[in-house]
Amino acid sequence: MGGEEIKTLLGSNIRNLRAQRRYSQAELAEKADISIIYLSNIERGVKYPKPAILSQIAEALETEIYELFKSDNKLINTPKNNNKLINQLSKKLNQKVIKAMDDVFNQYLS
Repeated sequence: MGGEEIKTLLGSNIRNLRAQRRYSQAELAEKADISIIYLSNIERGVKYPKPAILSQIAEALETEIYELFKSDNKLINTPKNNNKLINQLSKKLNQKVIKAMDDVFNQYLS
């Protein structure tokens, strides 16, 4: 699954979870402290949010970040290769978290 497919999956999951919770885009954007336009771009698969924004969206939806990437979610039609996608996303997210922690350590603690 390529980057465009991941953005589409992420956007669909966020949109469906938002609808399931009966939030408008404006309500979710406010709860996540992002603009409506940015949220719309994420939901349409145009933009891929940074990890911090993903965290804000997940918190606003009262879910875990990994739930935003699940392709076996009953809310949407799903691709077949779920485990591979989740593993790829987990590795990328872990790499970004490690890099961010390293940057913070180098900037503030060294």
